Amino acid sequence: MPRHKEAHLIDRIGWLRASVLGANDGIVSTASLIVGVAAAQATPATIMLTGIAGLVAGAMSMAAGEYVSVSSQADTESADRMREEHELATIPDKEREELVGIYETRGLDRALAEQVADKLTAHDALATHLRDELGMATHTAARPVQAALASAAAFAIGASLPLAMVPLSPAPYLTWTVSIAALLFLAVLGAVGAKAGGAPIIRAVFRVTFWGAIATAATAAIGALFGTTVA
Repeated sequence: MPRHKEAHLIDRIGWLRASVLGANDGIVSTASLIVGVAAAQATPATIMLTGIAGLVAGAMSMAAGEYVSVSSQADTESADRMREEHELATIPDKEREELVGIYETRGLDRALAEQVADKLTAHDALATHLRDELGMATHTAARPVQAALASAAAFAIGASLPLAMVPLSPAPYLTWTVSIAALLFLAVLGAVGAKAGGAPIIRAVFRVTFWGAIATAATAAIGALFGTTVA
């Protein structure tokens, strides 16, 4: 019989998390920055320059932050892998017993748990322990460069959306135009991210738009409260 092939959505978790996070931050932070500066009665040129600076700085910050944090995860995974290699070389009997205990807790009887442990260990002992003892798998492995590039690119794309509204909107209505557009962009992002990850769409849309509205309203209030004309 032909093998049944499945495309599991969890395989997307690495780049999807970084992309959604980057795009969400790009939209929220840039829109909030533009709205805050616009509420302070800044000139259109200043608003545009501020938005561009926020896009570049944010994308670089997201890339650096993702690379550092995911590299820390990769370092931890590497340390655990080395520890397992050492234990398999020095105390194989205890490692075997550890596997047997894991399989017993999953519902196998002792004899079958020992047989499974021996078969899997003979095939690939290290991979078996990393997967079943530590929960490490290929699709969840840390990929710092992938995460950094995905996050930076997504941030830049997300930030460019509210930024593009600046030259398209009449100056008196800029704050409202960018705010409403940002919420619409966030709603679309929430729907796309939920669809790609197989999650409920309505919940995702509400979550991202709610917090985006809070952030935008807060910066608009601060800009209006302390606003003076920015040269």
